[in-house]
Amino acid sequence: MNCLITGASMGIGKSLAYKFASLGYNLYLTYVSNYDLILKIKDDIQDKYQVKCFIKKCDLGIEDDILSLIRDYETKFNSLDILVNNAGIFMDNLIEDKTKDEFMEVLEVNIVGTFLLTKYSLRLMGENSIIINMASTDGIDTYNLYNIDYAVSKAGIIQLTKSLALILKQKVIAIAPNWVATESTLNVDKIFLESELKRIGQKELIPVTKVVDIIIDSINNKDIKSGEVIKIYE
Repeated sequence: MNCLITGASMGIGKSLAYKFASLGYNLYLTYVSNYDLILKIKDDIQDKYQVKCFIKKCDLGIEDDILSLIRDYETKFNSLDILVNNAGIFMDNLIEDKTKDEFMEVLEVNIVGTFLLTKYSLRLMGENSIIINMASTDGIDTYNLYNIDYAVSKAGIIQLTKSLALILKQKVIAIAPNWVATESTLNVDKIFLESELKRIGQKELIPVTKVVDIIIDSINNKDIKSGEVIKIYE
């Protein structure tokens, strides 16, 4: 069994990599800039779980990077059982300060990158393969003043998931948590974070392990149908 996870150098992607490795999956992990971190993850996973683990730099905003990724993946594995579209970016600022280039970069990486990687991965997938798209409740009801492009991109991921479910034989699911205790969240200004949690009624940050467990359950649970959006509130 083989699993491809984008954005696997930290946070949910990293935790998913360890979880899938513990279940016996061979891994193909992507990163953008944290080479030292992802190399340590690769070596650690191979030592602990004796599975194959490959890493590749890939900017999902660049189609040639995605094509290169798929070509390289095909030299390592001949099939893809689980695709986790986890990688995403944000550029939080007010609308009057946000440029077109910033807005478009978020959409290019988060929505278009997810679409293209899914499209080019299909030839490696069987009917029982599963696609997991990482969305957010920001694409539904927890958006804020600063993340209009991010919120739009996550709403797009949700709609992309539903549309793909109509087209593909593979099971496609969107996972939509609110604030998760990832490294990026913990680096957010504490006063702003506390005010946002209070505003949306979130009592505490969601543990990364909880999100990972829900993803694994969603993959295994036959009652969860293709196109569903699994919301995770805390």
